[in-house]
Amino acid sequence: MAITNKEINAAFGAEVTSIPGGEYLNSCFSCGACSGACPVSQAIPAFDPRKIIHMVRMGLKDQVLNADLLWYCSQCQGCVFVCPQNVRFAAIMSAIQKLAMREGIISEQDLREKGKIAWVERDQCVSCLTCVRVCPFEVPVIDDKGVAFIDSEKCRGCGICVSECPAQAIKQNQGEDERLIAAAG
Repeated sequence: MAITNKEINAAFGAEVTSIPGGEYLNSCFSCGACSGACPVSQAIPAFDPRKIIHMVRMGLKDQVLNADLLWYCSQCQGCVFVCPQNVRFAAIMSAIQKLAMREGIISEQDLREKGKIAWVERDQCVSCLTCVRVCPFEVPVIDDKGVAFIDSEKCRGCGICVSECPAQAIKQNQGEDERLIAAAG
């Protein structure tokens, strides 16, 4: 299938690099080491970090921002250790995800339904601080009302806070990628 000029947004790469994490995009020389080390790519062959970076560089903004694959990155950082250029693919994916949210392509509710973010049932939270202590990404905070809050732009959907919350106040849906990986295994 050929790509037409109408599908190309020449400024897309610059948009991605202007968002924190996106600056790694231009360090990639497409060696493919990330794709070979990616556990998601092993389970879901359509998820290919090298291909995603290539699509961003080609300016295929609509295809990238509207693809479900955008939300499959597990943020495991396994790609970083094999990359000869120290490209942080997970950071690039976070930047692209933020762009999709800012442009209204996906909402916080969509992310909840896809199982990509956790949220707090405020009436169940007992303010025990467990989520604050266990989150490796320092996402949950206690707000001015003394209740846990999870910022949807920062949450990586790892599920640690969900499993550790003694009050079971933190919720997260099972994601489609988790269902695909379970079916592949």
